[in-house]
Amino acid sequence: MPSAIELARGDEKLIAAVHRSRRLITRKALMAAAASAVPLPGIDWMADAALLSRLVPQISAEFGLSVTQVEKLAPHQRERIQKAATTVGALLVGRLVTRDLLIRLAKHAGVRLTAKQATKYVPIAGQIVSAALGYAALRALGEQHIKDCVRVSSTLALAPPEPLASA
Repeated sequence: MPSAIELARGDEKLIAAVHRSRRLITRKALMAAAASAVPLPGIDWMADAALLSRLVPQISAEFGLSVTQVEKLAPHQRERIQKAATTVGALLVGRLVTRDLLIRLAKHAGVRLTAKQATKYVPIAGQIVSAALGYAALRALGEQHIKDCVRVSSTLALAPPEPLASA
């Protein structure tokens, strides 16, 4: 399966958006790992859900595909984005991140998340494994969303917005 950089096909703006998005994922995945290391069951699931609900719109915004950015477009452009997202199978592009969407997204990383819960009951080594799985799961979900955003942007020949000066 091609990486997000390969999917960008040399488009410098898309590649820059991929790099900015990956930096976001790294920060959030480290937070997920820290939450996963806490030996209380359920804390990591809540943290993962909260992190994903913030991460997905941030990644989408890097590509000009967040809900607020899409809502500002003309109706025919919004329709084109939704059709492109459906065509490439992008679950979260241009949509509000709801509980149902998070559950569907979590199913993609189901084995990792289930293993992460099981490892919590093994002292010390279990927390380390749980943290590693938490990091990997959030990273994998974020990377998949980046690929979806690149596919939609490429399909429609959309140029990502310029990054904010503070970013």
